[in-house]
Amino acid sequence: MARGLVIAAPSSGSGKTLATLSLLSLLKAKGVAVAGCKAGPDYIDPEFHAAATGKPCFNLDIWGMRDASLGALLARQASRADLIVVEGAMGLFDGIPGVDAHRNGSCAELARRLDLPILLIVNAKGQGATAGAILEGLVRHDPKLKFAGVIFNQVGSAVHREILGAAARKAGIAVLGYLPRVEALKVPERHLGLVQAREHKSLERFLATARTNLAGAFDLDGILAAAGEISVPSRPLLPLLPPLGQRIAIADDAAFAFAYPFHLEAWAEAGAEILPFSPLADEAPRADADAVYLPGGYPELHAGKLAANTQFMAGLRDAAAGGALVYGECGGYMTLGAGIADAAGTRHRMAGLLPVETSFAQRKLHLGYRQAKLLADAPFGARDAVFRGHEFHYATILDEGDAPALFAAGDARGRDLGKVGRRQGNVMGSFMHLIDRAAMVSGG
Repeated sequence: MARGLVIAAPSSGSGKTLATLSLLSLLKAKGVAVAGCKAGPDYIDPEFHAAATGKPCFNLDIWGMRDASLGALLARQASRADLIVVEGAMGLFDGIPGVDAHRNGSCAELARRLDLPILLIVNAKGQGATAGAILEGLVRHDPKLKFAGVIFNQVGSAVHREILGAAARKAGIAVLGYLPRVEALKVPERHLGLVQAREHKSLERFLATARTNLAGAFDLDGILAAAGEISVPSRPLLPLLPPLGQRIAIADDAAFAFAYPFHLEAWAEAGAEILPFSPLADEAPRADADAVYLPGGYPELHAGKLAANTQFMAGLRDAAAGGALVYGECGGYMTLGAGIADAAGTRHRMAGLLPVETSFAQRKLHLGYRQAKLLADAPFGARDAVFRGHEFHYATILDEGDAPALFAAGDARGRDLGKVGRRQGNVMGSFMHLIDRAAMVSGG
């Protein structure tokens, strides 16, 4: 039976991702069959998990997913690994304010739902005995949670280590690692988080550096012993969203990387053919595809190149003219529009399949969970079908024209966000990344 644990921290910036990647890489090198999961809707960290383990990483999202979906995704990961490491997001108890605790998206709720112990990561830079008070507060805040132990990050010296160890003993929690400060172990960031794993030219060297510098920093045997049993029954991986078509051409490169692996795997198991292509390499979607999917990503960073890639743009237009579903999310939606203004304000002509103009020069953060109801029938759902998803971008809509809207949207707290997205015949899209169908209010 597979075992698992959840990695969490008091706050963002504590070092969860570094600790998780290092731990995954070290365990794999030790011969442990290990796989990663990521709490919440994040697209970027799972690519790093996959690079460290050689296995797909699935998201687990207690707001965005039905309980049955959560169970199926965890069961699939447990079927291909002996240990599942779930990396949390934000601080342990941070979630959506004003939402029922069982659906607030916090890492604590996810750990409780999965019935797995929590391995805390505490950034100890600039503190000593005070770390004990933080640990006591986290452990006592919710007595229903189980804790595997703590890993201290940014440990500066042997004396610092002694102080932290004493603080943990006083708090009644086992220390399972002391991570030193290693300047070489910093991952570049950009406006949506870490630079993507596929763009990290020295990722293998980074993981090797982590293994070299942190090999003795983790109590690997202690961590393995502290993991809890994963008790979900084996079940088939059914699609969370209906497949977009029978033959789905999917843009897949540094500009369009934000497709959830669990969608693609489930669609393939349902009988759909997944046909990746690279817009940045000026590849067109395959001519016999009955659906074209442009996921989110960073088209704003590659707008000039995309605009000049005539085979890609012609292929999109041909697919639309031939009756294929052409669907874009976030960056894909921007690309289906008339134009994108880059960071310098230069406008680049896009596919022109939707009357949408967007700008990365006029930046504004749009971030949060979304509930979306289809306003008309679509290949992936009937009118009034409700989905849950997430929005995260800095691009601003300059104009969306007068084409019909795709969804009626609300946020995680039920506040009306109006009509969003656009559709013209078989071409449609919005800034939302869809996660699951939403027959889930009561947990189904």
